[in-house]
Amino acid sequence: MDDILLLADKVRNNLVLGESHFREFKSAFEGRPDLKRPRKVPSICASIAEALVSFANADGGTVIVGVEDDGEITGVPHSADDIQVMLNSVRTHVYHNQQLPLNNANKLTLNNKIVLYFSVNKGTAMIYQLPDGRCVRRKDKSTMPESVNQIQFERQEVKSREYDGQFVDGALVTDLDIKLLQGIADEYIKGLSVERYLQQTGLAEYAQNGLRLKRASLLLFATNVDKWHPRCQVRFLKVNGNMLEAGENYNVVSDEAVKGNIFELLITSWEHLRPYLAYKTEFGTNAHFEQKYIYPEDAVREALLNAIAHRDYSIANAIEIYIYNDRMEIKSPGALLSTITIKNLTELEGAHESRNSLIARVLKENRLMRELGEGIKRIFTLMHEKELEKPELYSNGLWFRVTLSSKTVSV
Repeated sequence: MDDILLLADKVRNNLVLGESHFREFKSAFEGRPDLKRPRKVPSICASIAEALVSFANADGGTVIVGVEDDGEITGVPHSADDIQVMLNSVRTHVYHNQQLPLNNANKLTLNNKIVLYFSVNKGTAMIYQLPDGRCVRRKDKSTMPESVNQIQFERQEVKSREYDGQFVDGALVTDLDIKLLQGIADEYIKGLSVERYLQQTGLAEYAQNGLRLKRASLLLFATNVDKWHPRCQVRFLKVNGNMLEAGENYNVVSDEAVKGNIFELLITSWEHLRPYLAYKTEFGTNAHFEQKYIYPEDAVREALLNAIAHRDYSIANAIEIYIYNDRMEIKSPGALLSTITIKNLTELEGAHESRNSLIARVLKENRLMRELGEGIKRIFTLMHEKELEKPELYSNGLWFRVTLSSKTVSV
């Protein structure tokens, strides 16, 4: 049990990591630097509730009261009764009869000062609001107003949204790639054990019978991912022509697949796809042979990453990439979430929703993903810079597709 991550350690680790899309610090003081005084209790309660509601409406997160924006612990100087009122704000300062998906609401002492620690999961059962009916959602390091309709989602999405956060019976840490995990844990916080890293990032929790792993940890790090998911893979189909034929005219000239955990898949699928981008070799101006590419490499890589990170893993299908003579189609299982429309994405305003919030968080914090919501925008920008036709986005009830054309923009 030496590897149990104590609450105080978890809070200290959060202070080291700093504020982010998943963390916010709240001071219990107000006023000029040379004339600080305790904040009024109603103000602190409102701040706590607003932050937690915004996290629940986004990808989950933590709030620590008694800490300045730079991570300095200044404590909560209020009375025991006032502190209890603050802890109760998770119920008293949210919309009537709504119950936040809360993990923690605790008082603890750090550096001889009292701090309050709150953590909340991503909500999947409802859209959360403040007492006056306002709806807010976390975006990067800010709490932003949002309409209920914008983040409303259909009940059938609950399964896919909850999938990566479900516990898996019988899964052990030894089922994971320990070497890979330890390297990632050291990058996260030097000296952090694998077990503590899994707990710190929400990929596992200690229970009575030991450490319990969530599906995200297996999808990300399993040594034998087939044991836990039958189609954690990317399939590549090269089509001879501009249309897929059937029967006697079936024109798929190669059909191959690569598989592995998500970290492996990000590497092997790109290595497999990259050769399809080159269409000729020319003698360049520097007197060397140069490969010329049909599509911008970074645009294709971004589309592949988005498919792997945001696909619906509750559907036992593979990601499929069709390489036609005039275009490439990246097709991922699962419809576009109902909180986002094709119009939202093509307006290039950074609209996003993480179906797999734990997976997206790990990839983002390992710098494999850019700021959440920037992927599609980057694809459009890169295609435009190469004077290629705009990408085409399509979603039906079963899958989402990004099409990249090799045709230049008509003048």
